[in-house]
Amino acid sequence: MAHRLTTCTFCGVGCGLYLETADNRVIGVSPSMSHPANEGKICLRGWHLHEVISTPDRLRIPMIRKDGRLQEATWDEAFNFIAARLKEIREKHGPDSIALLNSPRCSNEEAYLLQKFARTIIKTNNVDHGAGVYSNNSTDVLLDMIGVPATTNSFHELAQSEVIIVSSVDLGKRLPTIAGAVIRARLKGAKLIVTGTRSHRVVKNADIFLQNKPGTDSLLYGAMAKVIVDHGSMNLPFIKKHCRDYDKFIAKVLEYDLLEAAEVCGVRADLIEAAALAYAGARSAAILYSTGLEYGDTDSIKAMVNLCLLSGQLGKEGSGIFALTEHNNLQGCCDMGMLPDRLPGYGSVRDDLIRSQFEKQWKTEIPSRPGVAAKWVLSDRGKGSIHAVWLCRYDPVSTAFFGNAADCLEQCDLVIQQHLFLTETSRYAHVVLPTAMFGEEQVTFTSGERRIQLAKQVIDPPSGIASAWKQIVRIAQAMGADWNYESTADIMDEIGTVAPFYSGANYENLAREYGRQWPCTKDRPLGTPFLFSEGIPRDAFKFIPVERLHEAVVTNKEYPFLLVLGHSLYYWHRNALIRHSETLRREYQAPLLDYPEGFAGIHPDDAKKYGIHDGDRIRLRADSGSTVTLAALNHEIRSGTLFMPFFVKQVEHQILGPLKSGVHLIRVCLEKEEE
Repeated sequence: MAHRLTTCTFCGVGCGLYLETADNRVIGVSPSMSHPANEGKICLRGWHLHEVISTPDRLRIPMIRKDGRLQEATWDEAFNFIAARLKEIREKHGPDSIALLNSPRCSNEEAYLLQKFARTIIKTNNVDHGAGVYSNNSTDVLLDMIGVPATTNSFHELAQSEVIIVSSVDLGKRLPTIAGAVIRARLKGAKLIVTGTRSHRVVKNADIFLQNKPGTDSLLYGAMAKVIVDHGSMNLPFIKKHCRDYDKFIAKVLEYDLLEAAEVCGVRADLIEAAALAYAGARSAAILYSTGLEYGDTDSIKAMVNLCLLSGQLGKEGSGIFALTEHNNLQGCCDMGMLPDRLPGYGSVRDDLIRSQFEKQWKTEIPSRPGVAAKWVLSDRGKGSIHAVWLCRYDPVSTAFFGNAADCLEQCDLVIQQHLFLTETSRYAHVVLPTAMFGEEQVTFTSGERRIQLAKQVIDPPSGIASAWKQIVRIAQAMGADWNYESTADIMDEIGTVAPFYSGANYENLAREYGRQWPCTKDRPLGTPFLFSEGIPRDAFKFIPVERLHEAVVTNKEYPFLLVLGHSLYYWHRNALIRHSETLRREYQAPLLDYPEGFAGIHPDDAKKYGIHDGDRIRLRADSGSTVTLAALNHEIRSGTLFMPFFVKQVEHQILGPLKSGVHLIRVCLEKEEE
């Protein structure tokens, strides 16, 4: 038996794992005790990763749809079929009729080649990562305000934070390893402040819980900024030296009123004041938020960053902004240019100088018009204009909760899917290519703390199965491209030439210790644990004023509840990897035995008013439709709100109707449904 160090591929924490192998099989998992991201802790998913790797029911042979059903084919037949159909569609409908989407669990190498294929061969910027259908556009906000589209500090630095704000996200269910780090910091003396509409495990350890009404996050953080200004607690030396547009920001902040904001948010004014002064007065303070849409919109992120700049909480250990990613390589996919308006390294496709540099490296012209995002492709807006979709390790029919992936893919002339398994999306695919699995190839992933990690090959893939990156190369060659990548190390070397902050991240360097956190450059090969550690340039940061919210989404007598759609622990049962682990499938699907039609969480006090008991069938009505589900009584939910997980698909179809794309907060009434 052998034990090989690698990184977990379930979420953006990037925990270090040892895989135990025997007879070309992975038979067990144990945590790395010294990896800085997890320090010997891993969650339920990580402990059972070996069951996913050893599953017997994976795809092994390419399949092409013939006579209405998928039939086995040879690799050459599949590659030639894809190349010929892409050429036909590009010729007939133009390059922008083709979209290429990947899962944010794809490796850096796969993501880089897929977007390069789109831009240099298809000649379109229609590329996006799968999380784009429910992300809050955190990348653009951070780029605009602090110049870096990523978490500023390392996860282990939370142990040095004096104050930690957890904004809305349920860490215990979504990112358990980070939840543990936060709770341990609290036990060591850090002040813990939690915001959000729902209580959860981390809240039980909080010093201050600001349980605000849904949709009021930006107002809450704006009110905290007003408190800091009123008390003169802003960090003026930091602001004058490093920040722009402070006067515009202050002019808008002065419009806020603490008492009015407290009433709209549904939070006590003294708690808002205490939280604001604790954050501003700390020597090191961290803000943690999720990049998921249901956890905060663009304005709420701007308001959080404003708060950080106002207090000077950047450029220090344990003090910064943590943009949490719940997919293991969402950061890496964005770094690699899987964005419709950004090239690798975040250069704009509109920028002639940046684009010319890529054209010189890639030896071909690339389009200057930004592409369309996944949210557009997989909605009714994409119908009729998108004729071909390439899906790399992506199953949008199961996991893209906004939009209408099934209908959009059904009308396409060509759907290409690269995946480990036949999925719900495979029903609409014209060709399916089986891929190598985690542990069967050497690739890299970039975690939510900017850590580029080498996931080493520990076993051989089944006979005949090619890695997804090799498949992209073969199809590129079939379309006439002169691509000669011999290994993923060659791809990483090229990435370093077009994305300078990866220039020191070669495989030899990444194999040492626990990878490298970018910027990892040739003159800084050890990487950067926290950003701006060597000094902050003058005027590096930018305040962005946020319009004051005067009222929350208003309920009334007809619709007295707000229905919040979001992620929950049980979302993970939609994940294709979990479906192929017996233990994880049992753990994550067990609640569905009690609530087989899904559920709507309701506070017990609200349930009592309506004579509703746990498990009762209830009807939810909105002005756009209605649906029937089961009541799940839960003290963690704010009174006056109902919570329903995204995966309850009938909500999308029956309640949201034509408003379904991007909506996650709806006014509803409820009534007990007679049996």
